[in-house]
Amino acid sequence: MPALSRALLPATLLLSLTAAAEETPAPLAALEAQGLTVHGRFAAPGGLTGYAASARGRPMTVFVTADGEHAVIGNLVDTEGNNLSEAPLDRLVRAPQEAETWQALQDSAWIADGDADATRTVYVFTDPNCPYCRRFWQAARPWVEAGRVRLRHVMVGILEHDSPRLAVSLLAAADPAAALAAHERGDGIEPLEPLPRRWELALQENHGLMERLGLVATPGLVYRVDDRLQTDQGMPSEERLTEILGPRP
Repeated sequence: MPALSRALLPATLLLSLTAAAEETPAPLAALEAQGLTVHGRFAAPGGLTGYAASARGRPMTVFVTADGEHAVIGNLVDTEGNNLSEAPLDRLVRAPQEAETWQALQDSAWIADGDADATRTVYVFTDPNCPYCRRFWQAARPWVEAGRVRLRHVMVGILEHDSPRLAVSLLAAADPAAALAAHERGDGIEPLEPLPRRWELALQENHGLMERLGLVATPGLVYRVDDRLQTDQGMPSEERLTEILGPRP
């Protein structure tokens, strides 16, 4: 038994050293206590250890000195002025955040508009009383009807006192896509009474998602360009329209 204990000692010591090496440096722990979120660690030059982090949703890098006693917040550049913080932030912070946001959009309460097999998807935060939402809907018809773009209208009710009721009525319609299309063509909506509680809650979640994205106006547009998340607000210019939807059919 004593011989077995001696044999296990090096492994136990190794585990202790590994755990100690992975302890959070004191400056980083202090920043975490102030609200910093650390997403990952990466190698950095000059004896520094880099950490990809965020505070209130804003990505940033933190570099801890070799002795673990000090930390510097900000970008690290090399002798040629290259930003050595950008790639780790993209990989460890922005990409996961954007994937999470895209999933939240997929899980939100939206109304389909266009071919399900279209190669480009644009989420549109849409208020039933928004004239610019109607203009965007009309402007997007060539792309939608050509099967190139599918719009997913994330319904919100923020502009008028009856906007929430109209938004819920569209979401709860027997054929939401047909109801929204008729509404955007100028037909009226028959408001539901009473409103289904399920869709009232879904509308509240849509409002929260819009706020988290920093969108304050409709239409609020969320889409991808080269696998990077992009947002726009209001009616896009003709130039922006082709950037969002692609070349005109």
